[in-house]
Amino acid sequence: MNATVTGDVAFSPGLTAADPSTRAWLLEATLRLRREVAWRWHQRGGAADGSGRLPATDGSVVDSLDLRRHWTEKQAFFREDVAARYLSEQIVAAHGGDDQRDGQNGSASEGAYVPSWTIRGVRLDAVSSLALGLGLLARADAASGAIFGACLGDGSRTEPSLALVQRLADHPGEALSIADPGHILWRSGLIQPIERATSSIPWDVGYGVPPVVAAHLLDPDGPWPASLTRLGRGDGPEPAGVGPGHPVTDRIRIPPFALRVVPVDAPAGADVPAAVAALAEAVGRDVALVGADAAELAATGALHPLITLAWLSDVDLLVTERLDGMARQPGRTTTADALAAAGAVPITVFLRAGRETLGAVPRDLALPAVRLAPFTFEERIARWRRSLGPRAKELDAGLDECARRFRFEAETIDEVAAGLRARPSTVSREELFAACRAVIRIDMHGLAQPVAPRFTPDELILPGEQRRQFDEIERAMRSLTVVHHGWGTGRAWNEAGISVLFAGPSGTGKTMAAEVLAVALDLPMYRVNLAQVVDKFIGETEKNLERVFDAADASDSILFFDEADALFGRRTEVKDAHDRYANLEVSYLLERMERFKGLAILATNRRGDLDDAFLRRLRYIVDFPVPDAAERRRIWASAIPRSVATDELDLDFLAKQFQLTGGNIRSAVLNACLQAAAQAPAGGAPGRPVLGMEHVLVAVKREHDKFQRAVGPAQFGAYAPLIEAARA
Repeated sequence: MNATVTGDVAFSPGLTAADPSTRAWLLEATLRLRREVAWRWHQRGGAADGSGRLPATDGSVVDSLDLRRHWTEKQAFFREDVAARYLSEQIVAAHGGDDQRDGQNGSASEGAYVPSWTIRGVRLDAVSSLALGLGLLARADAASGAIFGACLGDGSRTEPSLALVQRLADHPGEALSIADPGHILWRSGLIQPIERATSSIPWDVGYGVPPVVAAHLLDPDGPWPASLTRLGRGDGPEPAGVGPGHPVTDRIRIPPFALRVVPVDAPAGADVPAAVAALAEAVGRDVALVGADAAELAATGALHPLITLAWLSDVDLLVTERLDGMARQPGRTTTADALAAAGAVPITVFLRAGRETLGAVPRDLALPAVRLAPFTFEERIARWRRSLGPRAKELDAGLDECARRFRFEAETIDEVAAGLRARPSTVSREELFAACRAVIRIDMHGLAQPVAPRFTPDELILPGEQRRQFDEIERAMRSLTVVHHGWGTGRAWNEAGISVLFAGPSGTGKTMAAEVLAVALDLPMYRVNLAQVVDKFIGETEKNLERVFDAADASDSILFFDEADALFGRRTEVKDAHDRYANLEVSYLLERMERFKGLAILATNRRGDLDDAFLRRLRYIVDFPVPDAAERRRIWASAIPRSVATDELDLDFLAKQFQLTGGNIRSAVLNACLQAAAQAPAGGAPGRPVLGMEHVLVAVKREHDKFQRAVGPAQFGAYAPLIEAARA
């Protein structure tokens, strides 16, 4: 029989597939469509006209598809028409002659033939095989779209539907079983509706085999999609704790009967693929990595087909989701939703995702989690040496400090090391630290802001005792590597950093001292925004603080809590639920601050309001007093810009007469400069700008007025007339 009966779009008579089952599905679908086309021509009063055109898709054709009215006539046509009988015989022959006949006359045209196929352990009955074959045909040959349209009576419909399956099946009633959303074809992802349905499978809406699944069925030995990568074992050491002895290996060694999810809890930058590959190898399985974000794949409907493809390929999957806490949008399919929808696929999915996603995974799908411990100091050192290769010798002196300061995992270390290996010149210790700092992406979620230090160590003026304490803090931070990892204190103290308290009146230099430490230690500094951290809802404050501390723990940094008494307040007697939860916040802070590995600086001008339990956890407490006359003299001198002429200023008088803090002095200097600049000649006098005594004295008086401190003419001494002149 001439295979070209399908119209202007040439149907592919030589269409083949590598797998015998797939060839049979495609051939049966093709033959049944051709037989249906022959029936359409018969209904129009004749046979195909030889031109290769398809029957018209008008209303009469649609009417002729009424199965109840024309079933007997249609079956008689299949028996009596030469072409239709030939096609019926070919349908049986497509299955290798393994025909089971239950009709009296044994005619295949009566629909007695009941073929069945098994795909990865799932048995498909005759109508399911037909539905799958039609879906494959739609993907394998674009020309088939015209035939679907002709058989459906609508030329615009180029995909098969369940209605078409019913019309082509020998037993139309059997097609109703496929309309169940729980049917294996839908649940396994072998076919998907073109338009998504919420709770039911649309009868007249087209469906198809996902392209990645169709490609595998048509050519099982063909290449995988670019989004899948088979994991292999590297030449490095096996990640700790994920070998044959891991508790989850006993569970995943048993072949699954449905989808099972193994949560993977790992720190940022950990070599999760290597750990999962080692775990899978311990039970004799292969794993493929999904190279795109799981949440995006789920939202676009692309995750389920990849799960199906992995099942057909007999591999497990590792999928990852961005850990930045993407908010769930109404109507958006999440990763957990996609996994639940694919629950019938017998496959193991290793899932690395945030807590919200892992918590949403159905309990019947979840296995015990695989938890990867963060690299220890020794493991970071070993990874740096392995990744740097010969370059490690150049940086031997700085690797210990680098490994403590930057608590990177395998992937991040490899990324930095690759860039350093590519440098043509020798890499210094400072360049190593700068490269590490460049890859850090700390997201404080708006709860803390980075601070650009403004002051140098020479500008910090403190009394002798406080200065010695300040220097001790700096030396202690520089000695953490040696003491924790050389002397062995890191194990007992969990590699903890240092927490200090700066206490004193406003303007005495607490913030300035924190910025000076950031400069001296070359550490990034973040000011915690208490307005964003403290939340009226129970438990939210602790969550916000956890985000801040976890983000800052990635590498050495300074967390600065200004007005810390508002957050680290004294615990009270529990009289109601509010007191109880307020005490929980303080208790959490005590525990979390003790585990912080950087430098935490608390600043307060109300030391008495802090909880006493904090004092034990603070390494240093520095009291910032109001400066004395000598210190004020130095502050005045350092606060005035060097480009300004100060010949007219009596700094000794200013320091002796006015007991101002450093903050007040700097404020007065700025105000005085602004007024002096406003009164300068329009053209600007040549030479250095001059700051007069009258400008400074007026600014000093304004500082006293801000705090409602009375200051009389006697305090201005010989300069009182300048104040009177300014008033006039």
